[in-house]
Amino acid sequence: MKLLLIALPFVLLFAGMPIFLILLVTATLSLVFVMNVPLTAVPQMMFGSIDKFALLAVPFFIFAGEILSNGGISERLMRWVQSILGGVRGSVGLTTVGTCEFFGAISGSSPATVAAVGKTLYPALREGGYDERFSLGLVSSCGAIAGIIPPSITMILYGAAAEESVAKLFIAGVLPGILVGVFTAAYILYYAHSRDLRSTERFSVGRLLRATREGAWAILAPVIILGTIYGGIATPTETAGIACVYAAIVTRFIYRTLTWRRLFELSVSSAFLTAQIMIIVAASGVFSWLLTISGVPQAIVAFMAEQQVSPVMLLMVINVFLLIVGCFIDPGSAVLVLTPLLVPIAKAAGIDPVHFGIIVTVNLSIGMFTPPFGLNLFVSQSLFQAPLGRIVRGVMPFLAIQLAALLVITYVPWLSLFLVQFVQ
Repeated sequence: MKLLLIALPFVLLFAGMPIFLILLVTATLSLVFVMNVPLTAVPQMMFGSIDKFALLAVPFFIFAGEILSNGGISERLMRWVQSILGGVRGSVGLTTVGTCEFFGAISGSSPATVAAVGKTLYPALREGGYDERFSLGLVSSCGAIAGIIPPSITMILYGAAAEESVAKLFIAGVLPGILVGVFTAAYILYYAHSRDLRSTERFSVGRLLRATREGAWAILAPVIILGTIYGGIATPTETAGIACVYAAIVTRFIYRTLTWRRLFELSVSSAFLTAQIMIIVAASGVFSWLLTISGVPQAIVAFMAEQQVSPVMLLMVINVFLLIVGCFIDPGSAVLVLTPLLVPIAKAAGIDPVHFGIIVTVNLSIGMFTPPFGLNLFVSQSLFQAPLGRIVRGVMPFLAIQLAALLVITYVPWLSLFLVQFVQ
């Protein structure tokens, strides 16, 4: 049975079946032909998998992100960040990183960040003297920051699958997300100085004040989202609902960038995306249950113990494995399928599950722009009408940079766990 549970999903994946069907088919065949368990167990386990309070945050954050990304928020955030960095060499590139950090703290979606930020900043990068390959690579890779900076959908799903606190995972992702941005900013500064790219605008207090006034409601969004959680005002799920109401009020009544019709259309698209995620959650619940009762995680832990693999080497192997998986499978599907397998191994090696959740999240976020099938690559191709080969060449330096940041995040647990101690 263990061989069936491990081998059959790979066979079906290469056959081109959707992830949720792969999990359901594998689970059903195992129940019928191996375990002789009534099939009524399948819908019961599917319902039990999505009957979790933490998962209510997923549709709320998706809807809030859709509203804010379509409501002109990214442009206001971009102008505000650029007003701060005016006069700094490489300011347009640095603005891209800063905007992705702030927008990621609103949307939690990597492809949405690439689309929202790229439409505004890619033309600005080209006009500022950055070559096409660099500009494509920067925009495509910076979207990955949104998967690390809270509120991250991947972290919510990991928290539900690993039964860990979503609030702790959110706060644990803050410093790693900033670290990835700092590493990227350092390369941008090097690039700008090596090509003598000068800022076209000087810093101006008046310009900063204007940008702050125009973008105040956009800037407040991440403050409200994180402030309500860590101020003890609301749970992450309740905060997600607050974010939806806030986003609708700001974009409809204050900025007036969205009509009621457009808000309804965004609610429909958010419902479709939520359904896609939840059917995977339900199917993975059945599959995870089968893995557990068949002893697969325990067998892997025993095997690793026999091989006497050190935590350092174990984390390196897991990183390589997750990076490969991230190239082919979206983060939501990957984290739901792999968490029940990997968390017991990490715990047996003495790795903190919250720290491990950040490692998983960063790996799968990097996979979003890793060739050949990283989703961000195809978003950029569609958005900028650029050849895929040129985008791939552009992301390679940024891939190396984020891999270096991943190593620091993996082997310096303090980065993930320092802020966690302040959360109850």
